[in-house]
Amino acid sequence: MSIFALSAFAQTVTTSADRAQQVQDLAQSPYTPGVTPEGFEDGHAVESPNDPDLGQQEILKRVTQYNPWVFAIATPVFYTSNVALTPSGELSDVVFAPAAAFFYEPQLGRTLYGHFGARQQVFYYGNNTSFDFGSLDCEAGLSYYMPQYHNLMLRAWYDFNRLTNGDRLGDEFFSNHGIILNAELPFRLNRAQQFAIGADTNLSVGADHQSPRRNDYEGYIGYSVDLTRSFSIHAVGRVVARDYHQNGRTDVSEIISATATYRLNNYLWISAISSFAHSDSNQDVFDYDVGNAGGVVELSMRF
Repeated sequence: MSIFALSAFAQTVTTSADRAQQVQDLAQSPYTPGVTPEGFEDGHAVESPNDPDLGQQEILKRVTQYNPWVFAIATPVFYTSNVALTPSGELSDVVFAPAAAFFYEPQLGRTLYGHFGARQQVFYYGNNTSFDFGSLDCEAGLSYYMPQYHNLMLRAWYDFNRLTNGDRLGDEFFSNHGIILNAELPFRLNRAQQFAIGADTNLSVGADHQSPRRNDYEGYIGYSVDLTRSFSIHAVGRVVARDYHQNGRTDVSEIISATATYRLNNYLWISAISSFAHSDSNQDVFDYDVGNAGGVVELSMRF
């Protein structure tokens, strides 16, 4: 009976940790378009149809101040088609997932930036409240941009992730220490459009339960278009291989997601979000399909 109890507990931890990570992955996109000062490309003013009428001009650029502190709160609400990520007998539900984040991102060199911060998010299910969970991430690392190589971005972060039951922040059921390595190459098509290709890995270097531990290896491609100054659309496709430390389990997931965002002002955004994921495992019990659709209101400030 003791062996059975330990086995059942380990299985519960594994599925709960996987479900928590999958919901976070599906609710968030890793694709962040590169940022170029508005109206400039490669240090020059963007061409316009009226340039011949103006003649040769000297453009005086206003120097912008870099603000390293970031505070953000968001209130995603979305429908999910498969709460427990099961291959059959799927349960659908509505999820409310408020989040708060605070970061310090100092500029350490001309194109080198630090990253230190934390974010807390709690996922509340409408009908299946036993699935409620909270996720805390504490991060520290470096981001390096290489303009001479087509604005290649390299990132190396440490991430501590702690999962808790519901909003009981002291009721932990899994924690993990991870190293995140990421490379992304953007391609600007014009002033309004760009796409990017990237690859990243999330390596678990320590955890308090071994069954859910895994290393993730991911490739992705994203597209971004600004339809107006205030309205933009982002889409991303990802393929992720998840290699578990125990039990010989390996999953491969294909994920597509799209976000339409309207900026109300410099601090407030509203977005419509959608995603679909298909996951194949070498252990059939972990196969699943899941779709999400909903919206987000976000307040973000730099200072």
